Amino acid sequence: MLDARIETMPGYGGCQLAVHRLGSGRPLLLLHGLFSSAQINWIKFGTAQKLAVAGFEVIMPDLRAHGQSEAPHDPAAYPADVLVRDALAVVEQLGLTDFDMGGFSLGSRTAVRSVLAGLAPRKLILGGMGIEGLGNWARRSAFFIDAIDRYDEIKHGDPAFISKSFMKSQKVDRVAARLLLASVDDTSAEDLAAVTMPTLVVCGADDDDNGSAPALAQALPDARYVEIPGTHMSSVTQAALGQAMVAFLNA
Repeated sequence: MLDARIETMPGYGGCQLAVHRLGSGRPLLLLHGLFSSAQINWIKFGTAQKLAVAGFEVIMPDLRAHGQSEAPHDPAAYPADVLVRDALAVVEQLGLTDFDMGGFSLGSRTAVRSVLAGLAPRKLILGGMGIEGLGNWARRSAFFIDAIDRYDEIKHGDPAFISKSFMKSQKVDRVAARLLLASVDDTSAEDLAAVTMPTLVVCGADDDDNGSAPALAQALPDARYVEIPGTHMSSVTQAALGQAMVAFLNA
């Protein structure tokens, strides 16, 4: 087993981001999902290990307000697309020019918008994402904002109970998370024409949290869809996730 190295670097506006790195070789930037972390999405269940063994240096920032990164409470620290600005800052500081990129859920949204903002990875991986999930963020984020606002009153059986439980387990800073939710922008289906690099859309068989993953693959210029076991929450625990990513990147 390889051990991840952790370093801190400034993101947009100087917000300090914890960046986990595993392995050596071709750089692969991976962005985790909402309320999660690099540790939960990529390291804990072996996905990063598989990628490192396959010859990649896996670079996994904790998003601002997540994991070991800073979680500022100043609204000015959350302008539109701040996660994209952070991704661009990491790429610039690491001097990445020839690299691959991927994400899961919110990380997939951020990866797509980072490409639209100018990043040009050789290959792109979008996990846990359907075409509807790239738009309609106001509706999706409203659910999580409601879970934050009602956090202390949510009981078992409430539709928001799973989100509350996950926030609690990850020790999410709810003030910072609420601010972050308001910073995420939509991507229209028309914008996808600009995402021209080979793309893997990988999603759990029982995951429709972000809409249709096959439809997303069909809407992209050069994409293929791979189904793995699991729901939105459980698919990141599956060995099949890392296997699909390795096969795609090394094809």
